[in-house]
Amino acid sequence: MSVRLGLLALLAEGPRYGAELKAGFEQRTGGTWPVNVGQVYTTLDRLERDGLVTAGESDAEGRIRYSLTTAGQNAVTQWWRTPVDRQATPRDELVIKLAIAITSPGVDSAAVAQAQRSATMHRLQQATRLKQSIDPAADLAWLMVVEHQLFAAEAEIRWLDQVEASVARFGAVMPVTTVDAADDETVEARR
Repeated sequence: MSVRLGLLALLAEGPRYGAELKAGFEQRTGGTWPVNVGQVYTTLDRLERDGLVTAGESDAEGRIRYSLTTAGQNAVTQWWRTPVDRQATPRDELVIKLAIAITSPGVDSAAVAQAQRSATMHRLQQATRLKQSIDPAADLAWLMVVEHQLFAAEAEIRWLDQVEASVARFGAVMPVTTVDAADDETVEARR
């Protein structure tokens, strides 16, 4: 999700000031994605340039209230209807770190995976305790965010188990493969 689309979604509920958008974005995402007010106003300037929002006149305090245009409402509606493409951003630092670790001589990739597992288990325990403190009737959005963190941590632990099993089975240094951009076929670069 981009801040841009999140701000548009908040504006779909009604006109707001930049500071209100910042506070609403952070509150609705459970504080998991903090934004600074400069980022909010830069994004609003771009949204206005792109014809998705309009800026009202400054009030007595110098604040500007922003509203969605029809094009902005259409963009929000399209966002709600469009599935998130999980393949659009395949750059995951942990995946890259372990891929390099298991192909680097002298690196104990099992120890790298174990260190991550310990940190992920700690995150899982924290999220479990946090979930128990949430009243779903009062804050269902926050519960959803915390449950996502729980499921993501559980999936990461399962994946780390698989990494360790593969390293144990095939050895620490694995063949490096490359993708030929011309035909997208995976080609073995070295054994």
